[in-house]
Amino acid sequence: MKIGSGSHTYEWIEGWAKVPASVTLGYTHGVVEDSKGRIYIHHTGTPSVAIFEPDGTFVSAWGNEYSAGAHGLYLNAEADGEYLYLSTTSMGFVAKTTLDGHEIYRIGTPDLPNIYDAEKKFSPTETAVAPNGDVYITDGYGQSWVHIYNAKAEYLRSFGGKGDELGKLNNPHGIKIDTRGSEPLVLVSDRGNNRLQYFTLDDKPVRVTKGMIRLPCTTDQWQDEIYIPDLHSRLTVLDKNDNLITHLGERENGWHIPGWPNIAHDLRQVGNFTSPHDLHVDGSGNIYVAEWVSDGRVTKLQRV
Repeated sequence: MKIGSGSHTYEWIEGWAKVPASVTLGYTHGVVEDSKGRIYIHHTGTPSVAIFEPDGTFVSAWGNEYSAGAHGLYLNAEADGEYLYLSTTSMGFVAKTTLDGHEIYRIGTPDLPNIYDAEKKFSPTETAVAPNGDVYITDGYGQSWVHIYNAKAEYLRSFGGKGDELGKLNNPHGIKIDTRGSEPLVLVSDRGNNRLQYFTLDDKPVRVTKGMIRLPCTTDQWQDEIYIPDLHSRLTVLDKNDNLITHLGERENGWHIPGWPNIAHDLRQVGNFTSPHDLHVDGSGNIYVAEWVSDGRVTKLQRV
C-alpha cells in the first residue's frame, strides 16, 4: 500500500527484514547503512547486530555481548574505514567496532563525580561524530548530559544537564551533526522536552524547534530535510528551515492502545506506525524504520 503524498509518497513494505531462525529480534532500536547499501539493525535480541541487503535479505549477525540494553547505532566513515558506535543503556557504555564486530574501544561512565555516583547512573542512548572526529554521546536515560570525547576516546567536556530552559536537556535521546546550514550544528533530540535543540560544535545553544513534534527519538538528514521517528506513532519530515513538510504513517492516539508499545499483532496496522524509534534514509530517499516493540518491527518505505 502507498502512504504520503506528492514528492513524499512511499510504498509501505511490511515485514521487510527476512529474519532467519538463528536471529531472535528484540526491541529494534538503531538503523544505519554502510557504503555498500547494507542495513544494520541494533536490537535487544541475539545476536544484537543484524545486517540485511536493501531488499531485506539477511547477510549476517553478531554481537551477543551488546544485547542487554542495545540502543543507538551510528556509522562513521573514517580515514581507515567504516566504524559502528553502539550505545548500550543498561550496561552503561558506548562501543566502537568494525563492521564485522571487532571492538576498538569502549567508553563507560565519565569520571565526573559531581554528576555520577552509585545512584546516578550513566545510560547512553546515541552517538554522533563531528567532522573533526570528536565523539558526542547523549546520556539520554541517565542524567541528561552530552559528553564529548576526541577520536582517541579521551574525555574533553560536557554540556546540558536536566532542565527545560535553552541549553538544558530532558532525556536527550538522539544526536546528529546537522550539515544543512553554512556551519555544522549539533542536533539533539531533546525528547523529554518535546523538541529538537541545536548547539554549535563548541557547545553553545542556538535554537529549538518544537510544536509539530511529540516525542522525537532521533533525526536523520536527507538532502536538506530532517526525518524524525516520533515515538508517538508517526514519522515527521521537516524542510531546511524546520518547517513541517508532512507526517507519515500516523496512527491517531496509537500510544494509547492497551499494552503499548507491545500491542497485539492483530492490532498492528499496515500503513500506520505504533512506536518509531529510529530510521535511516538511503541515497534514493527510501526510509528504513525500526519500532520499539519487544519482538521487533522493521519497515521499509520505498519512495515512489
